[in-house]
Amino acid sequence: MQIYEELIERGLIAQVTDEEGVRDLINNGKATFYIGFDPTADSLHVGHFMALCLMKRLQMAGNRPIALVGGGTGMIGDPSGRTDLRQMMTTEMIDHNCECFKKQMSRFIEFGEGKAMMVNNADWLRDLNYIEFIRDIGSMFKVNNMLRAECYKQRLASEEGLTFLEFNYMLMQSYDFLKLYEDYGCNLEFGGDDQWSNMLGGRELIRRKLGKEDAQAMTITLLLNSEGKKMGKTGKGAVWLDPEKTSPYEFYQYWRNVDDADVINCIKMLTFLPLDEIHAMESWEGAELNKAKEILAYQLTELVHGEEEAKKAETAAKSIFGGGGTENMPETALTDDDFTDGKIDAISILVKAGLVPSRGEGRRAIEQNGVAVNGEKMNDIHATYDKKAFEEEFVIRRGKKNFRKIVLNKNI
Repeated sequence: MQIYEELIERGLIAQVTDEEGVRDLINNGKATFYIGFDPTADSLHVGHFMALCLMKRLQMAGNRPIALVGGGTGMIGDPSGRTDLRQMMTTEMIDHNCECFKKQMSRFIEFGEGKAMMVNNADWLRDLNYIEFIRDIGSMFKVNNMLRAECYKQRLASEEGLTFLEFNYMLMQSYDFLKLYEDYGCNLEFGGDDQWSNMLGGRELIRRKLGKEDAQAMTITLLLNSEGKKMGKTGKGAVWLDPEKTSPYEFYQYWRNVDDADVINCIKMLTFLPLDEIHAMESWEGAELNKAKEILAYQLTELVHGEEEAKKAETAAKSIFGGGGTENMPETALTDDDFTDGKIDAISILVKAGLVPSRGEGRRAIEQNGVAVNGEKMNDIHATYDKKAFEEEFVIRRGKKNFRKIVLNKNI
């Protein structure tokens, strides 16, 4: 099976502008393709996972990836899927985030001469002459057509409305494709369903600006299956690829806890297991689905954090849920600042350990009998502990599967 057919089989393709052109490019290793990443944080997260895995698959098939970081577009913010204006970031914040991205991407794709490239659109967007840009690029876009884009329609219907700043985003992203086409021979763009209008804009800009009416097969836009958007919503809160933000154990548990209905699709889209092996899992039920979740969690933890961390996370999970010890359980260390008059309350421990996002959520979890300390249900929202409590083993659990071992910082 060739790579294009495999992408279809794995459920990764939703729409293309020219299927025959796409098939020819990527099956024959002739694609120089790009995927954009806006540097809104200093770490990639699971919502980026499908794009990263796709880049890896295509590079393995002989195609050349371009990871385009939005050092320029990040200063505006993509309105797609938003009902409000994104927080403005400084250029220093954006540049720092771009550097963090490359380090994490290197676990998926290989950078180097003739291999993958990381390109920053700040190189051509930050110093644009506005008058020249509007005359040269803006004249290629019809406002009536732009307003039909779903991302703009959603914002126009919202209470906050659409700013003119955000309205420029489609022009910026389209200009990205033009620059990558001219400077690097980029002939293919991938993106999620919310990017469809922006991607079509780039394709059309190349055809009109360069007068290439026959360029359709060279400037194809492919749409990733919208299932990719669900990857960032499988659990509560953000799940980062940076181990300082989300530990390998937490990352493993995130995938171990996916819904039964999603596990096979996740394995198809995100792992590199052979399709024959995955098809054999499609009939699994009950306890077998738990085995499938363990396979998913291990494969993805290994991909992001390496074999050693994946094995430690797997061992810790099996030990904890099998009634074993806490040797590899994730820890949260308390400092002097966490104590008031020598004590810390239970809700503060839940928040500090990342088991709840807020004190209100912690209070509700205790009131609903969803919290236990050392195996004993907690029902007192005012419970407090002094430092001596943490000199012995102190394990707090929220729900059935979220554990933390609480320890004192060594400097206390």
